[in-house]
Amino acid sequence: MSAVRQDAWSAEDDLILAEVTLRHIREGSTQLAAFEEVGERIGRTSAACGFRWNSCVRKKYEEAISLAKSQRQKRSYYKKQSASHGPQVAGLAEVQLEQDSFKGETASEESLSIDAVIRFLRQWKGGLQESGRQYKTLERTLREKEEELARLRSENARLSQEVNLVKTDYHVVNDDYKALIQIMDRARRLAFLNEEEEELKTRFKMDANGNLERIE
Repeated sequence: MSAVRQDAWSAEDDLILAEVTLRHIREGSTQLAAFEEVGERIGRTSAACGFRWNSCVRKKYEEAISLAKSQRQKRSYYKKQSASHGPQVAGLAEVQLEQDSFKGETASEESLSIDAVIRFLRQWKGGLQESGRQYKTLERTLREKEEELARLRSENARLSQEVNLVKTDYHVVNDDYKALIQIMDRARRLAFLNEEEEELKTRFKMDANGNLERIE
């Protein structure tokens, strides 16, 4: 048993469905038998084939269906005539049936082929238009991305410049801070030296006993 397909129906699948169903109509068979045969050929269920025929394919072949039904009626009539009038009439009936069937098949094959080509061209045109729309969408998206990239590059350059300025200001402030620390350090040292000098300048005198006494 073949696997059941889940993909979309193609133009070839529709053509096989139409040809087999029309043949079964001409031969007086049932559409259910036609759908089962088609399902075996293309790997689909008979229910799926019946749904496809009734919902989409049938309305495209109304004239071919009418012709097939007419041929079925003639076939039934010729069979009745052959049963009542003997083998000679039966032979003529078979010849007539073959001629009608050949004409019907030729007409249906031509119409089916033309319809298949038309459907293919329409699908191709639709696919081309969709590709064109997708191309325009991608082109617009690419242009927007390029504009955004240019904007981000400009923003990055501006931020880099600001970072460089901040670094420069930091170095200047750091140098000024170091210079201030050095100045304060020198000032402390000078103050300490001044205090020592003041202490060294303290005066002393000798008392009556010969001892040195600090003069305040």
